Amino acid sequence: MRIETIIRKDHGMKAHRVVSVREVPGGLEAQVERRRNGRLICGRCRRLARGIYDRGKARRWRTRDVMGRALWLLYRPFRVVCRGCGVRVEALAWAARFQRVTYLLARRILAFTREVSWRVAAKWLGLNWKTIVATVRWAVAEGLERRRLKPLRILGIDEVSRQKGHSYFSLFYDLEHGELLWVSEGRKEEAVALFFAWLGPRRARALQAVVLDMWAPYRRVVEQEAPQAVIVFDRFHLVRHLNAAVDQVRRAMVRELEGVDRRALKGTRYLWLSNPWALSDGRRTKLSELLRANLPIVRVYLFKEAFQQFFEYRSVAWAAKWLRNWFHWATHSRLAPLRRFAWLVRRHEQGILAWIELRISNGPLEGLNTKIKAVARRAYGFRNPVNHIAAIFHACGNLPDPLPTTLG
Repeated sequence: MRIETIIRKDHGMKAHRVVSVREVPGGLEAQVERRRNGRLICGRCRRLARGIYDRGKARRWRTRDVMGRALWLLYRPFRVVCRGCGVRVEALAWAARFQRVTYLLARRILAFTREVSWRVAAKWLGLNWKTIVATVRWAVAEGLERRRLKPLRILGIDEVSRQKGHSYFSLFYDLEHGELLWVSEGRKEEAVALFFAWLGPRRARALQAVVLDMWAPYRRVVEQEAPQAVIVFDRFHLVRHLNAAVDQVRRAMVRELEGVDRRALKGTRYLWLSNPWALSDGRRTKLSELLRANLPIVRVYLFKEAFQQFFEYRSVAWAAKWLRNWFHWATHSRLAPLRRFAWLVRRHEQGILAWIELRISNGPLEGLNTKIKAVARRAYGFRNPVNHIAAIFHACGNLPDPLPTTLG
């Protein structure tokens, strides 16, 4: 089989053919021409064109290597007359509009960039980094346009750190169907307002519950845009605040104690923060020895373990009664970090009690955060937030494949 035929079949050409392949600096160049009776299609609406208007300048598309050598397609595209769109550039079987790489190469680029950093992918494929960026951003834009969203009833909102210096992304997740919906830069009210502007008032009215942490800007916008939705404060973030209070007491004691007592307490952070059943036998023995002492860290640890009982309640009324009783003892504990946590619980009591009834959390979103951090870590960060968001959707968005499935 001739190399011209291989190139034509690999790129799904029907109205075009490869007339010659010649050697050029850096690789090979395949000259493409339209077949005499080839039917041309509008590049915008993909409908059959009425006729030819004129012909443009020659363009080159980088495609998949052949025999270990770089390959370009060279073609002068026609401008066609479309009944609905007017004069448009013809649709090409081997490449998307405004793109300078073919579908075959784009498929390889997208596969590589899901596993490695964009710079490494550019090096392995012998491409410019900007070509990688343009291809991924095109694929993400096409995927977002083509995806069919399911009815949104339970929304999860969380933030993930973008880089050092309190720079964040706000993530919006369909907890019922496990889909990433939107990524906004920042974690202020404007970031959430952008999401609801994209969502639209009709879909916002369909929301039944919104799971978020206790960040006030998130709550204010949700109450304004979806007042009918029940706000649920995530169990994961609640326990994280409690663990932070426990650790603050431990660190204060380490600073105050000296000698043998200080050495006994140093290095015990995860003893106090871990669940007792998750400890090894040696760590459980050491924890039992420390619990015999009448120390502030022991008191706050017992409060922490007692608080786990709250999540076992099935009745909101009984859970509220238990929570108020725990609040009374915590505020009289003479432990400042624990008192601050207790008042935090009191201020957000309604959203915390909503968890007892609905039992939904941002657990899937926390797993997504781990993937997003891995994307940024393997790229050593992104300077451009738009590229970072594109990388997040490309790796974690589960978007439809915009590439044709009929290519070789």
